[in-house]
Amino acid sequence: MKKILAAALAMVMALSLAACGGGTQSGGETGGAENGGMRVAMVTDYGDITDQSFNQTTYEACKAWSDANGVDFTYFKPAGDSDAERTAMIEKAADEGYNVVVMPGYAFGNAIKATAGEYDDVTFIALDVGEGDLGDYTLPDNLYCAVYKEEISGYMAGYAAVKLGYTHLGYLGGSAVPAVQRFGYGFVQGADAAAVETGADVTVEYVYGNQFRGDADITAYMDTWYQQMGVQVVFACGGGIWTSAAEAAAKVDGKVIGVDVDQAATIDGSYGEGLTVTSAMKGLAPTVQSLLDEVRDGSFVGGRVESLGMVSADPEENYVQLPLESTQWADGFTQDDYRTLVADLFSGSVTVSDDISGTPADAASTITVNVYANIK
Repeated sequence: MKKILAAALAMVMALSLAACGGGTQSGGETGGAENGGMRVAMVTDYGDITDQSFNQTTYEACKAWSDANGVDFTYFKPAGDSDAERTAMIEKAADEGYNVVVMPGYAFGNAIKATAGEYDDVTFIALDVGEGDLGDYTLPDNLYCAVYKEEISGYMAGYAAVKLGYTHLGYLGGSAVPAVQRFGYGFVQGADAAAVETGADVTVEYVYGNQFRGDADITAYMDTWYQQMGVQVVFACGGGIWTSAAEAAAKVDGKVIGVDVDQAATIDGSYGEGLTVTSAMKGLAPTVQSLLDEVRDGSFVGGRVESLGMVSADPEENYVQLPLESTQWADGFTQDDYRTLVADLFSGSVTVSDDISGTPADAASTITVNVYANIK
């Protein structure tokens, strides 16, 4: 599998959502099926293709690849947030002749178990669906699951924040599912390592919203962090929950850290220039496009869960990274400093634990981590 992320990401960003159409549950997209009858469908989880996060990135990656390869493509949106409704859309895609189905997010675990074995002529690609989401389930040969080493990009973000001079940090997670937890525990480890190096007195406030969207209650909670507690920057990790952190930050010239994709343009465009310090990214688009290449070329290998992370000392070739273009580099943490960190992570001279069995505070040795009960 080729892992040249920059090229794939560039192709995705070059294409817009202008072609999006269709009704409530599906959208007709690309004409033509020049690659042996290959037809690609994406099914959204609890979000939609304009969520500026997981679903949108996956949608754009599928569409970009399908456009470039002359392959039929559409997407299906479940009527609601339930296993039954996700299962229904997967079945609908397969019954309508789509023989590659892409599914983003851990919420597909039960729907996959209900469908993948029943449609052995369909290739299933699941992003962020791991063994913990599937339980006691033997993966069939037509199913590939990708998970990511979120703890590493979380570490990068926490390390960068402290190196850039921020000493009062916040972590706002969605629900406490493994991927969100790994981001958070990595963030704490990175902040801790940077504090050891700089001697800074660092505090991290840590909470889960218990949902993957922002709302008035979560915004009010973030207002308290920024306005009363003096939090300087919040790593907002979990679907659309970033909107509450960004709304609160914008009121007091605070800062945020994005997640999954480079969110700087989205966050800054919505709430004010310079709001986003960096983003803890994972390679959703390159994963999709590499796997679709494999399906097209006949080299696809399923029946496995693959954990994707560091593959190179080159920052842009990894499945977990910070954005070179939009990160707010400064003397305390330059691009060269980041490249050194990446090289150390790749070589193993810097290691990040993926252990989420304890509390977030257990991930720190020097800094103070205040863990709160779920907001909702």
